[in-house]
Amino acid sequence: MSAATRRGLIRRLLAEREITAQSELVELLAERGHIVTQATVSRDLVALGARKLPMPDGTGRYVLSAPTEADPELADTVAGYVVEIVISGNLVVLRTPPGAAMLVASAVDRHGVDGVIGTVAGDDTVLVVADESIGGDKVAERFESIGGRP
Repeated sequence: MSAATRRGLIRRLLAEREITAQSELVELLAERGHIVTQATVSRDLVALGARKLPMPDGTGRYVLSAPTEADPELADTVAGYVVEIVISGNLVVLRTPPGAAMLVASAVDRHGVDGVIGTVAGDDTVLVVADESIGGDKVAERFESIGGRP
């Protein structure tokens, strides 16, 4: 499993549940067939821009910070529609709900993401071509950082 795929799953888990400990994420990932260490989860949370939000009872829960560097429209579109990110070399595939791929591709084309040469949209899939000198991994990380949560 790629880091981008795992991080997409973490984004979904944080959106669906109140996660209060990294060990809880390790268990939830394992239940879904993704065996990782707490250190890996910790690095993923940093890469996603997650922070622990204090709660009134003295505990805390992990939340994703709002994107700050991206254009607000692009950030809202990526956060609202991208449900999975998959990397293959200099190609990045953004999965969306049915009918949303064109919306995402159009936002990426209009607002730009560093390292993106172009996009091709289907119904629920956007193929993003990354500049070879930057690579798909870095471009996927950029989508993760501006996407907030799917």
